[in-house]
Amino acid sequence: MKQLIIAIDGPAASGKSTTAKLVAGRLQYLHVDTGAMYRAMTLKVIERGIDLKDVKAIATLARSTKIRLVPREGSFGVELDGTDVTERIRTPKVTSAVSAVSMIAEVRQRMVQEQRAMGKNGAIVLEGRDIGTVVFPDADLKIFMVANQRERAARRSKEMAAKGIAAEIDQLEKEIVERDTKDATRSISPLTKAQNAIVLDTTDLTIEEQVEFIVKKAKEKLK
Repeated sequence: MKQLIIAIDGPAASGKSTTAKLVAGRLQYLHVDTGAMYRAMTLKVIERGIDLKDVKAIATLARSTKIRLVPREGSFGVELDGTDVTERIRTPKVTSAVSAVSMIAEVRQRMVQEQRAMGKNGAIVLEGRDIGTVVFPDADLKIFMVANQRERAARRSKEMAAKGIAAEIDQLEKEIVERDTKDATRSISPLTKAQNAIVLDTTDLTIEEQVEFIVKKAKEKLK
């Protein structure tokens, strides 16, 4: 049977991670959260004390960095240079800096190289912001997930609360708008819908409905 490459793109908190993981589980495919890879790189930059504007230093660091997504039961772990950083990459400090690091050409080139290697044989669901446009422009199925800003802020607040981090929804909404602007206007791999991507508005959908929609589209491709 044909092994699909499924690309799921969209802005922050649009529902990509949970949905992509569940879709991969339903299809028995590998799930790759490319955003986690950029977060790991950002964590390293922060812990090394490198200025986010020092593009040359960050580019040099990227060349000697090893990031792995390690499958776990129902999920995956993130390893940075052999150390588990799965929880540490989700802090507000990393979240606020990841756009600046991910827009650096050398960083993206390094990450894209790894992502293409993981998906070369298909049977994979990749989620991010440039999967259908840059990483796998010939992906078999492309989904572009969106949701209104208030709903996305509420989701992010819930995620953070589950980790014991308090955050005001108004502030999170402001940060999401700023992140959207940065991602959409950056010169390297901007966040944009692939021409042949299917738009999925998740604002009023349950996780199960989102998963069912994508699995149905995948099965149509397999036929």
